[in-house]
Amino acid sequence: MTNWDEHKDVVIIGSGIAGLSAAIEAKAAGASVVVLEKMKVTGGNTRISDGGIAAPNNYLQKEKGVEDSQAQFYADMRAAGLGLNHPDLLEVVTANAAESVDWTREVLGVEYLDRLDRFGGHASARALTTRNHTGADFTRAQMKKLEAMGVEVRTGCLLTALLTDDRGGVCGVAIRSGYQFPDANSGVAEHIGANQAVVLATGGFGSDVRFRSIQNPALNESVGSTNHRGATAEGLIAALKIGAAPVHLSWIQLGPWACADEAGYGRASSFASYSVYPSGILVDPVTGERIVNEWSDRRTRSDAILDTGHACVGIVDSRGASIAAASLETSLKRGHVKAFESLSDLATAYDMPDGRLEATVKHYNDAIGKGRTDRFGKPLGRGAQLLAAPPFYAIRLWPKVHYTAGGIGINAQAQVLDLDQRAIPHLYAAGEVCGGIHGASRLGSCALAECLVFGRIAGQQAAACRPEGDA
Repeated sequence: MTNWDEHKDVVIIGSGIAGLSAAIEAKAAGASVVVLEKMKVTGGNTRISDGGIAAPNNYLQKEKGVEDSQAQFYADMRAAGLGLNHPDLLEVVTANAAESVDWTREVLGVEYLDRLDRFGGHASARALTTRNHTGADFTRAQMKKLEAMGVEVRTGCLLTALLTDDRGGVCGVAIRSGYQFPDANSGVAEHIGANQAVVLATGGFGSDVRFRSIQNPALNESVGSTNHRGATAEGLIAALKIGAAPVHLSWIQLGPWACADEAGYGRASSFASYSVYPSGILVDPVTGERIVNEWSDRRTRSDAILDTGHACVGIVDSRGASIAAASLETSLKRGHVKAFESLSDLATAYDMPDGRLEATVKHYNDAIGKGRTDRFGKPLGRGAQLLAAPPFYAIRLWPKVHYTAGGIGINAQAQVLDLDQRAIPHLYAAGEVCGGIHGASRLGSCALAECLVFGRIAGQQAAACRPEGDA
């Protein structure tokens, strides 16, 4: 018999955009709710993200006359995922992304820039970006909403186990309250009962070197991560221990825009993501030549860099650089991005062979003028920009662990599934802790969309769950 310290209808583990979305929806449906966050601050990886969210047929596309469709979004995500995406989950995300963006505007008051971005692997410009260019715009708005709703969000609460009843249903959680990351023995053991359901929204394991090395030994401590320090696997492990099905755990995505000269995600990485890849080129400094379609998905670009065996150089001119002016200014001051008045000066700075970079850029610009598709499959007649307006900006790029596409299995109702594909009663999950949505590789700006969609579903379903019925 468990000695419970307290009970809530719905207990949510994790305070990123998925967990907070679940909390808002569960409370709106009449449930008593508590959110438990292991770190001292809320927000998880959402808080440090760049605030980009993809949705087909979103309000700004309609205003600007950009043609798009759910079917195209589905096809783009499936192509990047190498067809490993679970179709039912992909259908849910692509069908509900635009409506969830509207929810952030109408319910949370989130504001977006008057700008659409097209990231690698997307067939059209469908990514919106929050006004301050940060995912913290979402979590701040969500925390404000939860405060108004009277929902408590507790920090320093480490999940140590999911507790089950004699029928195998989840009935609560064991935590350490007052936990100090990363000391697993810190804090005090407590047990919180869940009258209706638990929602697991603990995020991915990009910073968990031990766990990610089990999936891919090459991703040891020598490989950096863009994630916050607390992106570790204990929530996922807790679910696996009670029989949740593991899905795609070894598909770990690297960020091709990661700066080789700064730790973590950083401002320079944002510059590479929003300016270099959409508007510039990626060059191997040993040859002075391009190595990949800069509009391809993240896996393709990361693999191309890794195949060279060293950091490569992203290059963009002043027109392309203006898209991410704020991150450029910071990165120039820190020396992570450098400016050059000529391509020749740039090539010399990175020890490129004489004349090769200039020839590469000339060939690239000529192909744009003729509307050709290059040998990497990049359609240069579809929005590619000339590299012709100095100064030219350069950044050294080397991939870092960014996203763990694998996790526990869920169904379209966000119920966690066991190895027999049956729902584990009273357990729901949303966000990066789940597997199957993105397959082999996630497209940029799709994580926040997925977290919003399934976070809201998990909260709604958890609030509707009753002890006497099926989860």
